[in-house]
Amino acid sequence: MLSPLPRLAAVALVGVDVANAAYSIATVADIKKTSADIAFDMMQYYKGNLTGQTPGILPGPPPAGDYYWWEAGAMWGALIDYWRFTGDASYNDVITQALLWQVGPGQDYMPLNVTASLGNDDQGFWGMTAMTAAENNFPNPPADQPQWLGLAQAVFNTQANPDRHDKTCNGGLRWQIPPLNNGYNYKNSIANGCFFNLGARLARYTGNKTYADWAETTWDWMRGVGLMDDNYSIHDGAHVETNCTDINNAQFSYNSGVFVLGAAHMYNYTNTTQTDGSPVWKDRLDKLLNATLVRFFPDNIAFEPACEDQMSCTTDMLSFKGYVHRWLSITTQIAPYTAPVILPVLKTSAEAAVQTCTGEQNGRMCGFSWKKKKYDGSHGVGQQMNVLGAVSSLLIEQPGKAPVTNSTGGTSKGNPNAGSQSDSFTHDKPVTTADKAGAGIVTFLLAASTLGTFVWMGIGK
Repeated sequence: MLSPLPRLAAVALVGVDVANAAYSIATVADIKKTSADIAFDMMQYYKGNLTGQTPGILPGPPPAGDYYWWEAGAMWGALIDYWRFTGDASYNDVITQALLWQVGPGQDYMPLNVTASLGNDDQGFWGMTAMTAAENNFPNPPADQPQWLGLAQAVFNTQANPDRHDKTCNGGLRWQIPPLNNGYNYKNSIANGCFFNLGARLARYTGNKTYADWAETTWDWMRGVGLMDDNYSIHDGAHVETNCTDINNAQFSYNSGVFVLGAAHMYNYTNTTQTDGSPVWKDRLDKLLNATLVRFFPDNIAFEPACEDQMSCTTDMLSFKGYVHRWLSITTQIAPYTAPVILPVLKTSAEAAVQTCTGEQNGRMCGFSWKKKKYDGSHGVGQQMNVLGAVSSLLIEQPGKAPVTNSTGGTSKGNPNAGSQSDSFTHDKPVTTADKAGAGIVTFLLAASTLGTFVWMGIGK
């Protein structure tokens, strides 16, 4: 259970000056300056705003570049939070262009050019970013364009469609959306976690119980099928051929993080709608949060246990820490009683993170293994995004930063029927050689010596 510390026991998140680092996080001004530099260096990887390039995506997917479509969607979410925390609107126009360019013909974040590797998790990350825009009153698009809340609803509605929830394994979302894609036979935690997260947040934002019911159903399915066990460890996934009994026990920080934030929203939503509070969701949140901090923050520093010690992390995995930092920080606003437990951990972790930012020619690129407290030679979008999330979210306690709802100042317009014209992918489609090659790429490949007790199945794009 969470320690019942008083709110005043939370350690202040500013006031730390880290020695031997390129950056300082000693004051609010330092945090803003450090965040700005890290964001700038991250955006040097983005080419979508250059002539002849595609807005919204990072270089890729492999072999054309290192990054799959989903990670760009996650990056725009990190930059929305950066704007919210720091007030720096430098990237707002680029963010808006990116989020609108990638909506696809159904305005549901299923663009045709990513069909060969389109997963429910991929679509879910773009939907969660749209939800972040709505919750933070990010500047609304022009009236003739899809709106942030409507886009989040479109993603949710497509994933709530009965076509996505078959009877195998007693329900749950599959990893991939098109039946012809490699990985369609796998049901994984991150796909269902994104759906749970989005449903819980839509319930809080709109007050619509239907979203909350779906979130409850998804949580129950995760527990029932065993992907979330009695210790609140979240395992990667399982195959439908075995009725999801061959559980892949690999654990990744973003699986736990996405469920923590969703559970915090369910606690908040039920605490608002139930006169006797929400003891069920408080208990669930407490246990999941404790499990997350114990497993993924040893010595209070973010760590990716499945791959970090061996440095066998894929490009995808190199970005997980930043999401968890941001999601945990927001949890302290949605469920404020968690702040005394979460904030000191995030502070210590951020201190370690900035000490890795001394790399490459500019002397300030960030590394991946924060526990080393020095640059480790690993750099890229994910590494920058991780530290950006850790540092910028130190400003979480600044006034006026709590996510809004449609009854507390939210301005984004919704569309409850969004996604109704979306492609169900239930019809057969011709698959080209290029499609097969793209769908067959798996982004995690461990050497036999590092396989250990699990085989990676759930993140490959």
